[in-house]
Amino acid sequence: MGAPFKKFEAHASGGPRIREIPMRMVLPNLVTVLAICAGLSGIRFAFEDRFEPAVVMVLLAAFLDGIDGRLARMLKATSKFGAQMDSLADIVNFGVAPALVLYAFLLDRAGSPGWIAALLFTIACGMRLARFNVLADDTDQPAWQTEYFVGVPAPAGAVLVMLPLYLYFLRLGLEPTRPAAFVATGFTVLVAFLLVSRLPVYSGKSVKVPGDRVLPVILGVVLYILLLMAYPWYTLTASVAGYLLFLPFSVRAYSKRAMREGEKVPPSDIG
Repeated sequence: MGAPFKKFEAHASGGPRIREIPMRMVLPNLVTVLAICAGLSGIRFAFEDRFEPAVVMVLLAAFLDGIDGRLARMLKATSKFGAQMDSLADIVNFGVAPALVLYAFLLDRAGSPGWIAALLFTIACGMRLARFNVLADDTDQPAWQTEYFVGVPAPAGAVLVMLPLYLYFLRLGLEPTRPAAFVATGFTVLVAFLLVSRLPVYSGKSVKVPGDRVLPVILGVVLYILLLMAYPWYTLTASVAGYLLFLPFSVRAYSKRAMREGEKVPPSDIG
């Protein structure tokens, strides 16, 4: 892992120069850079009061950020350089961009509390990502616990925190007023605490689809994507509501699994 980045040669005009790098090693890093560009472009659109393209760019950044690692593993192009780039992109796309877009749209009307909420969300996202990286190297963790995230994952947090924008785009009467800003401030702080909580969130990594259900599952995924394209704000609002309703069931499933495995679950591990 990272072998191509260890092949250095001396260079008279400066530090060590990296020799040849296969193109397959470059592609995942290119996707990561494009994700950062999308996230930062979303911030730009937000401060130009173009909020719909701003949200689209942030969601695009989250999507690209989610596939770069999978692309690297598929191409067998993982590297230490790519891992560091991905971590930096995560904090921009899942923490900074959503917080600033929401602040430009609504939270600024709450004054200092709105800015504090945006800061808390960004910091919580960074802490969540750091904890994820640490736990990924934990070899003492029981195998079944790897099926659960510790706290709401950062990509989900980015989608959750922009709920006020989805509701505004639905033209349901939600306007960026000062009272709405305080409600959004409280919601942003709540999402921040969900990120850094010990809440066990089922990851679905170990889900295996029975052979006779593969086609219905594929059809369901295609249907969701089509709904997302045709009715993006309705679909995202429903997705956020469904995810929040899913969290208590995840905690319950974790507790039952822990009892079956004969392990004691301290209260801090389930909330």
